[in-house]
Amino acid sequence: MTAATPDAPLWQPGPDRIEAAAVTRFQNWAADRYGAPADGGYAALHRWSVDELDTFWRAVAEWFDIRFSTPYESVLGDRAMPGATWFPGATLNYAEHALRTAEDPARADTPALLHVDETHTQDPVSWAELRRQVGALAAELRALGVTPGDRVSGYLPNIPQAVVAFLATAAVGAVWTSCAPDFGARSVLDRFQQIEPVVLFAVDGYRYGGKEHDRTETVAELRRDLPTLRAVVHIPLLGTDAPEGALAWAALTSADTEPVFEQVPFDHPLWVLYSSGTTGLPKAIVQSQGGILLEHFKQLGLHCDLGPEDRFFWYTSTGWMMWNFLVSGLLTGTTVVLYDGSPGYPDISAQWRVAEQTGATLYGTSAAYVMACRKADVHPGRDFDLSRIQCVATTGSPLPPDGFRWLHDEVAEDLWIASVSGGTDVCSCFAGAVPTLPVHIGELQAPCLGTDLQSWDPAGKPLTGEVGELVVANPLPSMPIRFWNDPDGSRYHDSYFDMYPGVWRHGDWITLTDRGSVIIHGRSDSTLNRQGVRMGSADIYEAVERLPEIRESLVIGIEEPDGGYWMPLFVHLAEGATLDDTLRDAIKRTIRENLSPRHIPDEVIEVPGIPHTLTGKRIEVPVKRLLQGTELAKAVNPGSVDNLDLLRFYADLAARRRA
Repeated sequence: MTAATPDAPLWQPGPDRIEAAAVTRFQNWAADRYGAPADGGYAALHRWSVDELDTFWRAVAEWFDIRFSTPYESVLGDRAMPGATWFPGATLNYAEHALRTAEDPARADTPALLHVDETHTQDPVSWAELRRQVGALAAELRALGVTPGDRVSGYLPNIPQAVVAFLATAAVGAVWTSCAPDFGARSVLDRFQQIEPVVLFAVDGYRYGGKEHDRTETVAELRRDLPTLRAVVHIPLLGTDAPEGALAWAALTSADTEPVFEQVPFDHPLWVLYSSGTTGLPKAIVQSQGGILLEHFKQLGLHCDLGPEDRFFWYTSTGWMMWNFLVSGLLTGTTVVLYDGSPGYPDISAQWRVAEQTGATLYGTSAAYVMACRKADVHPGRDFDLSRIQCVATTGSPLPPDGFRWLHDEVAEDLWIASVSGGTDVCSCFAGAVPTLPVHIGELQAPCLGTDLQSWDPAGKPLTGEVGELVVANPLPSMPIRFWNDPDGSRYHDSYFDMYPGVWRHGDWITLTDRGSVIIHGRSDSTLNRQGVRMGSADIYEAVERLPEIRESLVIGIEEPDGGYWMPLFVHLAEGATLDDTLRDAIKRTIRENLSPRHIPDEVIEVPGIPHTLTGKRIEVPVKRLLQGTELAKAVNPGSVDNLDLLRFYADLAARRRA
């Protein structure tokens, strides 16, 4: 049904769907076993999961049959933030759980992975074959002297070899980290040099946009500048021979070796992820085997409602946390779809074509891709058989209201649309998908279970129905155990706990609605605040980018020394468009009518492009710093941006404005 009023849901799950959802079955089970509320639906379950945090996570561990090789002494040994300790005494292994489905004779020969490249041919890897390769490679890593706690790195696209390398690393208790091969050498070294890997898995190149991209010189540079490497493993994606001194992938994965899973403490490091790192070196974020295991079981098994009959496709690269999240689909016995290629090749419908061909039941993408499809007048529901898709999920930025409407109208009316929000920092979601709740346009369905999500004013007062800071008032298992090379924890503390001591402040503006849903307004450190009226940059983008002449935009609000406030809007125009008085007037009218007359920009400035981080997020704060007079070298880490020349344009603009 189409929403007739702002309060009417765009989508409502039927009673059969609610009853069949894993979160409903979990609630009924937890009510019998742990005293969870049997009535009151998701809202009551969420309240219980926050109020009875220890009991909730104990229930999650039992529901998903976590294999503790040694028992835990308590659920939360210390709940202080930062520094919470989870399941002290317990030992386990993430990879053992990810490969558990291979132990089922009925499932062993079914696909665990389904790899698709730009030719759109499918290459399945069975559960049994995945387990065999992981067993073989884990044994070879041990033979190379890799021990628990050593770091293993991957310079790899989204291919099955990346999953095997990660799981083998986790099996031996080593620590995984990866970058996509479109990252340049400096960007990779800014990350990998911090953690000093002992093994590097690397491709000779990759295919993107119908072209082959050779990376042999980049890999050679990485080898030269990573002195801790004991071994380099060559993966011949473009068919080249292994360079001198490198090991061949095929030789390391050919044996039929039963995997051995190192049993490690619950808080043993699983992987290192990296923040955008727009200033200084990227933050090297360490998350634990046990914390990720529990959080991803909860998120994928309950919130995403994934199970053995599902196929899980999320468009991502190995340089984004969504790759780690995607691979964790294996925990629920789900077939994971790995797409390696351009999101828009041979045309913008590429992702929909992959979803059709692989029979994806949960398809995840970015809000930007949805809006690009809308602007390109794509009709996925008409042109592709998407009948298996139960849910389309989006992240990366808030999904604008027009994105909700377009998915509903152009994919399917009976479509669960899950806009989700979280972060690399926790490798999960704070709010988003709930299969038993309605979907309202422009809103995330609810805070996630076990997540004490609140909106606070500057004094720490909780808000409802008003814009405030996104905070999490209780610990989550997947919060970082530390940052790498942060011995006193000061960088970790200052990143999240500086504003509200003992409470996680994420850096987003949010509104919690009366009905329990969540609205994300954008980053709080780049929020527009004019005459006391705050507005997220995402709201501006949603309005302005409805105009067909605008390809992308960037808005900055700058507090000036004289007390004034300068708010320029930078626009990257669509091909053939001209920034004349007519278009300027249309932009200002759109903002005035849809948002607020206070947030009409002081200037509309045409730019050659909008700068992004390597994971595709618009760079707002560094541009703001440039416009305030900060030197380029101090405003941004050059290795963290997609196009440094674009930032030079903004730096030159700032210099001309000051002159």
